[in-house]
Amino acid sequence: MWSSPLEYGRLTWPEVRRAVAEGLVPIVPIGTLEDHGHHLPIDTDVTLVEAICRGAVERLPGEGVLLPAIAHGYSPHHMDFPGTVTIGWDTFCRYCTDVAVSLVRHGFKRVLLVNGHGSNQALVEMAARLAMVQEPESLVAAAFYLSNPKSAATIADIRESERGGMAHACELETSLYLHLAPDAVDMSLATDEHGYPSTANVWMDWADGPLKIMPWWSSFSESGVQGDATRATAAKGEALFEAAVSEVVAFVGELGAMPLPQRRDHHDD
Repeated sequence: MWSSPLEYGRLTWPEVRRAVAEGLVPIVPIGTLEDHGHHLPIDTDVTLVEAICRGAVERLPGEGVLLPAIAHGYSPHHMDFPGTVTIGWDTFCRYCTDVAVSLVRHGFKRVLLVNGHGSNQALVEMAARLAMVQEPESLVAAAFYLSNPKSAATIADIRESERGGMAHACELETSLYLHLAPDAVDMSLATDEHGYPSTANVWMDWADGPLKIMPWWSSFSESGVQGDATRATAAKGEALFEAAVSEVVAFVGELGAMPLPQRRDHHDD
């Protein structure tokens, strides 16, 4: 019987071989270290996504295994705020690709990369694609937590802010951190900022507008916040955490049920 949550780093190599044989799905949390206002720690993205993935693995005994979080991501536009650590986009993308390919080459046929930092997302998705190009009979999937329709409904139900209120160090992230580790959050320093450009097609919220623009963060935020941090509560965080964990559990179930791709070369047909 596996322990719960099952942590990849605590396994011996024979146990990894057993996990492969039993068809477990590795879950890789991915974040970054960067400013999150005056009220939240710089580890916010890493802490939230790791906790969500850990919660999912706890509900997936014999189905999922938790990888150590990738703590450093792509955040060059935050470098005007002390504390940010950024990795070059190509280095970061290749790093995520190499992690996924390593897992596949050990025999895992399905791998889930779960991102928790907005500016990582395109690169994490590219890493999943590149891994499948290298290992064409695998399924490597990328996701951002709280992004499926059920999660969107939960967000719409609990939020008090208008569009733009859930973007960064905001009502959503602050609520999650209040639920997970309230002693690390100083709500007396929480503030609301809405400096990011807003037009018919440009906005920043948990689901951004269709026209993508990312200026230097310091050009539109004094505190590092984008959104309504003051509206955050632990109760909202609990609801959001439950939705995020359930979402990752569903992702793993869907990956497990999908047939593996079979590459065919049609040049000689």
